[in-house]
Amino acid sequence: MSLDPSLKASSKMRRTRNVLKRGERIAFLKAEDRWIEGQSPVGLPKVRVIRTVIGKKKKKTKDE
Repeated sequence: MSLDPSLKASSKMRRTRNVLKRGERIAFLKAEDRWIEGQSPVGLPKVRVIRTVIGKKKKKTKDE
């Protein structure tokens, strides 16, 4: 019996997640200098997720 494609390892997932874990949100806020030390981690402000764009490969020209 074969494995269904939806059950494969999540490491192959290439999509950007639209929900970050609490630790990831705090790290993002620290990078933007929006995090105050000693602040409660409950009720964090929303963080915009930056989507990565995978560029297309350039076609080789005859000069190269």
